[in-house]
Amino acid sequence: MHEVTAERRQRWEDLTEIPLLIASLLYLAAYAVYVLAPPTDHWVRGVALLVIVGTWLCFAVDYLFRMLLSGLRPLRFLRAHWLDTLVLVLPLLRPLRLVQIYMALQRRRERPRMELYQRVVAYAGTSAVLLGFAGALAVYQHERYAPGASIVTFGDSVWWTCATLTTIGYGDVVPVTTMGRTIAAFMMAFGLALLGAVTGSFSSWLVQVFEQDEKGPPENGKAPGK
Repeated sequence: MHEVTAERRQRWEDLTEIPLLIASLLYLAAYAVYVLAPPTDHWVRGVALLVIVGTWLCFAVDYLFRMLLSGLRPLRFLRAHWLDTLVLVLPLLRPLRLVQIYMALQRRRERPRMELYQRVVAYAGTSAVLLGFAGALAVYQHERYAPGASIVTFGDSVWWTCATLTTIGYGDVVPVTTMGRTIAAFMMAFGLALLGAVTGSFSSWLVQVFEQDEKGPPENGKAPGK
């Protein structure tokens, strides 16, 4: 029974991976249009909002189907798939799921896999760009019309996002709304995690290089230990 359930879940994931990847890109593009379009362009913002709601419903249906196919109780499924749950509740984090889907597609197609250090940097870099863009949009949306706001253009928001993700924090522009500061807290935490992951991976790579140098060149063209 467990094997049948796993097989059905795998078939569903194989069927929905590419559509979900496209839906994720559409969601992010529609959100960008909704935030950046002038307030007077009601029809443009209306279409973007419809795309946002439609793609989110696709994510919700996929989540419910995977919960049913998992054979797990709802609470246990929530704990086992906490990232998917968080992304469904907070669509701003959708880029994390987008990168996860892309990596799964690469593995499924048996593409040449990069080394661990390269994968860490690629995953972290892609996540930073996507989440940074989504975070800049969200902060700009909530800050631009707030009284006393210093983030009044999208350029200000992008600059603030770069300073926050890199943990520099110039302080020349800061969010003043409750939602803006909530997003800022998440961006700070993600920036620290990103910095730690990249720094740790780079340090491990340096240690490996130094260890290989100390062992000297391989004899007779063979790799050490062979």
